[in-house]
Formats: sequence, structure tokens, C-alpha cells
Amino acid sequence: MSTAPSDRTTSGTAFHLSTDALPGTPPPLPTDRSWSSDRRRTAIARLNLSVPARQALSDRQLGAGRTVLDYGCGRGDDVAALERLGCAVTGWDPYYLSDAPARPADVVLLTYVLNVVEDPGERRETLRRAWDLAQDLLVVSARLTWERRKVKGEEFGDGILTSRRTFQYLYGAGELRAYVADATRAPAVSAAPGVVYAFKDNAARMQYLAQRIVPDADWLASADTASALASVVDYLERRGRHPCIDEVPRLTAELLAQFAPGKLQQLTRDSADAVKVSEGTRRSTLNTLLYLAVELFNGRGPFSSLPHAVQLDVRAFFDSYKEACQRADRLLLKLRDDAYVRSAMNGSVAGKLTPTALYAHRRAVDRIPVVLRLYEHCASIAVGRPDTWTVVKLRHQGRAVSWLDYPEFDTDPHPRIHSSYTVDLRTLESSHITYAASQNRPLLHRKHEFLAPDDPDRPRYQRLTASEVKAGLYEYPHLIGTEQGWEAELVRCGRELRGHRLVRRRTAG
Repeated sequence: MSTAPSDRTTSGTAFHLSTDALPGTPPPLPTDRSWSSDRRRTAIARLNLSVPARQALSDRQLGAGRTVLDYGCGRGDDVAALERLGCAVTGWDPYYLSDAPARPADVVLLTYVLNVVEDPGERRETLRRAWDLAQDLLVVSARLTWERRKVKGEEFGDGILTSRRTFQYLYGAGELRAYVADATRAPAVSAAPGVVYAFKDNAARMQYLAQRIVPDADWLASADTASALASVVDYLERRGRHPCIDEVPRLTAELLAQFAPGKLQQLTRDSADAVKVSEGTRRSTLNTLLYLAVELFNGRGPFSSLPHAVQLDVRAFFDSYKEACQRADRLLLKLRDDAYVRSAMNGSVAGKLTPTALYAHRRAVDRIPVVLRLYEHCASIAVGRPDTWTVVKLRHQGRAVSWLDYPEFDTDPHPRIHSSYTVDLRTLESSHITYAASQNRPLLHRKHEFLAPDDPDRPRYQRLTASEVKAGLYEYPHLIGTEQGWEAELVRCGRELRGHRLVRRRTAG
């Protein structure tokens, strides 16, 4: 864990073990607020990149040409790992690298620093210093309240005095984003649970949001005129509109430079599948509405402030920017209507509907109604979507989103849950449950129901479900929700699983 700046003026001297203490005797508890923890003890050694650094790398915020400062870098393991990845990175730490200069950088990482600062005023000042050093982006990470059970200690001040006599302040997931936004006076976005981005440039923030909602698709390789034309046709079918010249890869543009713009559009339109183009238009229209609805959370700007690709989508699919915004606003209002949300769940072509919620696989989320996609995106912007998840659960009464992780979904006919991360959108309180050590984990049945109708794996999963129903394995649904209950029913029905096939159980001997 990283440490925070040590140039304190009101925190007093650092707390250390007394040399007179008896062997094995814990140091005495601090008796007043002048106590200051020995923060260097919170700096842990890492073999891999920290979660926040991995997230920023995955989000393409640490790309080539950008300088990075790890402010409060602890032992410097993230610095070393990012150097190996080719990043122009430096680190500063008040204990381990106090002589290193803390120079401004394009991206500043403030990694698990705020947790260990016991003085609220210094905590905020540390965040402000990091923000002042960031030229483009500040990445702030902190431990969250649902980790309380991992922190051994007792209440002290506004946090916890640990058994090692260090300090920990645990943030609520929504609290961290709000805290960063208030201290920096910049709109903040939750990139993942406990990881918040604050952008200096509003255009960069909007581009990041657009990338989350409409990820850039790879262009098909172009080796000659025919393949270059095919790549533009593919774009038209996926996006529902012709690309602007500055959206086309340079090599593709050079191969097609012989065609006048009007002629090129005619050729691609004649070659494209009209049904795919229509579906692409529908998908891009809904994605644009989703983006504009999410953007309202931080104050929607003028048309010129939109990312270039979103501007082109608005021009292609709406009569005006005003009309697009009005439709996005109506979508947000519908999100508050329980009856409308339930109706959307009932009409969803993808996902499994239960009496309390809709469950959809990660691959099927873009096929559920746009109001439900907005539901999930609101939660992700507010508190962060976890990096690893398989199925999302959207509650239809109240507003709560759960991201459920089933790592073996594709290979296990009845995958066991590994963890769940849940956010209540009314309170922004979050909870995390891990089942890694459980001996009787919940598992999934009827896997095909979580997928979109045209998912290539759905027929195979559906055949397995049909054979299980025929064998009587679902006669007592209240018994089969956990590993032990499911295994008992397999024994009762004389069946066992070999991959995604149900066969008769072999008898001993």
C-alpha cells in the first residue's frame, strides 16, 4: 500500500513502538488526535500491477507518449512494472523515494494513499496536491467499506486503528467519487470499484465515456482495393452509417483514394447487407441516446463538445441535437418508472427474468432494452463496474445492480459463483461477497436463458437443459441451487455430467 506525503504541520510526530515495551506487548493506543501513524508500514510489495494501474492501462489512459507520476508510490513496484511496459513513469514517496522530484505528469496515480492519512485536512490536501500535478488525468484509488472485515482493529477518529497501529479510512463507493469531484472541482467518473478518474479536459472525459458505451471496433485489414472496400462495407453494416474520412485507417483511405466520395458511398451501399445496415442504425441510435443520457449526470454540454464520432452519429440518426437530447431525457425519466422497467424486462429478447430481477450474460447486455442498459450504466458511472464479471442482475423493484462472477461459465455446465458486487442506486451503498472459500456455492441452471437468442453457445446449453428436465432433475427446484443439493439430485436421478452432456451414472464395480 502506498504512503502519503509526510510534510505534516499539525499531525505531530509519527507513532512508533516504545523501546521500553515488553516483548510481545502491543504498543499503547493513542490518546489524542495529535497521534500520527507510521504510514510506511502500509506500503506492501507487489509482484503484479496494482488494480488501479491495470484499470488505467486497460482503459488506454497510460498510452504511449503520456508521462505518468505515481504519487505516494510506496516501494515503487507499479513504477517498475509500468517501466517494463514501456511507460514514461516516475515515482515519489515521502519515505521510500523522498529525494525523487514530484514533477507534473500527464497522468498522476494516487494509489491507496487517502486510506492511510488519519487527518481529514491533510487527506484532502494530499488529493489537491496530486490534482495540481496532473496535467490530463488523476487516477484515485481507495479501499472501500465492504473491506471492513479484512481490517483488524478498532474505531479511531473517522477510521480504524489497525492491529499494526496504522490507520485506515474506508470509503463508500459513491462517497469516493463525490469526494474526488468536490476536492478537484471536476466531474469524476468511477472506472471500477474504488477507482475514480478526474479529467482536466472535459473532452477527454466525454471521449472516455463514449468509449465505454460504444467501444471502437477493429477495422478489417486492407491489403488491396477490394479488401479496403470490404472494410468500409463492414463499418457501414456495424455502425449504420458511412464513415467520415478521418475515421478510416490511413492505409484503407489511401487504397480508396481513387474513388470520389459519392462513388465510394454508392459502391459500399450497393455491397452492404440492408438488414445489417438497418440493425446497425438501430444499435447506433440507441447507443447515442444512452451516451447522452449518461452524460446528463455531469451536465450536458453543447453539440460541439461531443466526441467527433458521436457528433456524426447525431447528425446521421436524429433530426437535431435538441431532438436527441429530448429523447435521452425521456429515457432517464422512464428509468424511474417501475412499471416501465418491468415491462422492458418482460419484453427483453435476452436475459433470464425471475420474479425479482433480470439476469443477463455479459455477451448479451447490448441486446437488452436501452432503458435497462442505462440502468446498468448509471450504476457503473456512480460506483464503478468490476473488471471481472459474467452476469449482471438488474432488480426491477427499487434500483440495485449486481455484477456476478462465474469464471467457468463457458466450460462448466453448471458454473459456480466466485463473487458478487452489488450497488443500491438509491443509497449508493455497495457490498461485495466472495464465495472462494465456500464448500457449498450457489450455481447456475438453464445457462441458455442468460444469453442472446443468436449466441452460438445457446443451442448446446439448451440441449443440456432439455435432457436434465427429461431426467427429472428439476422436479425439486428448491434443492438444486447449491453444489451439494445439485449433486444429491444427480445421484437420486442416476445421472452424471460429462462436459455439457448428461449421461447415466456408472455404478460402482
